[in-house]
Amino acid sequence: MSLETYARERASFRTKVLEHKKNRTVRLGEHVSLQFEDELTIRYQVQEMLRIERIFEDEGIQGELDAYNPLIPDGGNWKATMLIEYPDADERRRMLAKLKGIERRVWVQIDDCERVFAIADEDLEREEDEKTSSVHFLRFELSAAMREHLRRGARVTVGVDHPQYQASAELQPEVRAALAADLN
Repeated sequence: MSLETYARERASFRTKVLEHKKNRTVRLGEHVSLQFEDELTIRYQVQEMLRIERIFEDEGIQGELDAYNPLIPDGGNWKATMLIEYPDADERRRMLAKLKGIERRVWVQIDDCERVFAIADEDLEREEDEKTSSVHFLRFELSAAMREHLRRGARVTVGVDHPQYQASAELQPEVRAALAADLN
């Protein structure tokens, strides 16, 4: 949408996207959440960036599309934004130092299939010598057999197995259905 059109449509579009995200968000314990992305969630991110940065020229728009399009799943995988959330700044700083490598310890498991660990931060390294980032971009490659299990209603568990942080959650039926719809 043009900036003018988006300004008019933003409130209703935002409401639609926030409702859509409810069935694409997975909490892993108290401090980690995964936001599973799709075309709509990424379109919203692009529109917001264009609005915030006041980008309206074709070259700038294409730059944003090039940056965000790789975050859309391709039918054989899931892609998620992982957020590590500690409201207190001092605790966040301490924990991000302890949680180095957490982005490589996030997994999904479909029924009794083997766990699939995330491929993390393909666009750029987000971990530093002292700490990890509070935001990571993850990709989970799912085999044809796993996708078939999902079509048949398989149970899906998502988790993180890091020495300083362990948590898992079985997907609720509505979340599982929304994520299964992303797959071929």
